[in-house]
Amino acid sequence: MDPVELCPEDRFPYGPSRIGSAGEVPTPPMRLQFGPSHPATHGTVRIVLDMDGEKILNADVQVGYLHRGFEKECETGYYYQNIPYTDRLNYSSPILCNIAYCMAVEKLAGIEVPQRCKYVRVIAGELSRIADHLLCIGASCLELAAMTPFLYLLEARELVWDLLDALCGSRVTTNYIRIGGVAADLPQHFAAFCRTKLDGVMKLLDDADKLLTANPIFRQRMEGTGSLPAGELIAYGVTGPLLRAAGVPLDLRRVQPYLVYDRLDFDVPVGEHGDNLDRYLVRMEEIRQSRSMALQCLDQIEPGPVDADDPRFRWPGKNRVFNRMEELIDQFKLVVEDSGLMPAGEAYFAIEGGNGELGFYLVSDGTGKPYKCRCRAPSFSNMQPLARMIVGRQLADIIPTFDMINMIGGECDR
Repeated sequence: MDPVELCPEDRFPYGPSRIGSAGEVPTPPMRLQFGPSHPATHGTVRIVLDMDGEKILNADVQVGYLHRGFEKECETGYYYQNIPYTDRLNYSSPILCNIAYCMAVEKLAGIEVPQRCKYVRVIAGELSRIADHLLCIGASCLELAAMTPFLYLLEARELVWDLLDALCGSRVTTNYIRIGGVAADLPQHFAAFCRTKLDGVMKLLDDADKLLTANPIFRQRMEGTGSLPAGELIAYGVTGPLLRAAGVPLDLRRVQPYLVYDRLDFDVPVGEHGDNLDRYLVRMEEIRQSRSMALQCLDQIEPGPVDADDPRFRWPGKNRVFNRMEELIDQFKLVVEDSGLMPAGEAYFAIEGGNGELGFYLVSDGTGKPYKCRCRAPSFSNMQPLARMIVGRQLADIIPTFDMINMIGGECDR
């Protein structure tokens, strides 16, 4: 019997063959499962790769491996009960998530917070942003086998966490911001304590800078990888350091100021090439700018209340609840049945989160629970162009690109 000649599709039924030059054996692409158990994907992301050797031919990015139903949880609880849920969105900078949610509720209810509260929120938010960026850069170093700068940057984050601990008694899930105020005023001697800790952060940051920025191995892994032009990033809805690294100076603290950012002097760092190295450099400079903003707030802040004088929305302090019958009754009524005084309507409020525009859209039907809560989380939008960033690149380029996106699984939960 004569031999049967197989066509390439019959020979390689699981994908198109790579027909090489004369004398080269045709080989099909290799399908590789990258995550969700891979340590670099946080356990919440799966990337299905088609590989030609080390070259990425195609990538299917799947972010749906965390199912908590954040938005639906917020629609089943009173407005106040949802604040701890926001801590679990971006757990690297939870105070910023608290601020965005509470300011959306305040916009819906028409609440104006005191000036001192605004300063306290900016201080807490910028400290939280510093911690977020330190973890992003430090974890990127670790996954590129740079252990020493990782330890330096994590030690710097510990110093920032000491400040957050002094503010609210918690280091990770802070639950610090309240509707109409904050959980507590700045502790005594906090200004001096903050300056000392931030000086330590800057020293460690400078040490890491010397180890990384001019390091030829680090630059080879970062420079030119993961780049996309600004127009394409905008089309995908990308904001934050990723967009600023491509040369677009979009920072909500500058373009639509909230709290007291219009009173602060700060720069918006931008890159030129939109690659991973520019994203690293932007975050490094943003840490320095956040330190400057926190110190300016400590210089400008004046004595006064930190809570709005509105018992319908701002719950009484625990020292009064435990010692006065009127406040105990007020607290009991608000916890058990809520005030039900939220006006019907809708509101959207956005701030500059650690990774970009972080906003909440709330719809009220006049009851004590949101009819609809929608979170515009930057990590969800920033992950959309990942496949475009890595297709055509090498397998090793996935790690720095994914790290510099700084995807936080809690923000991608839908």
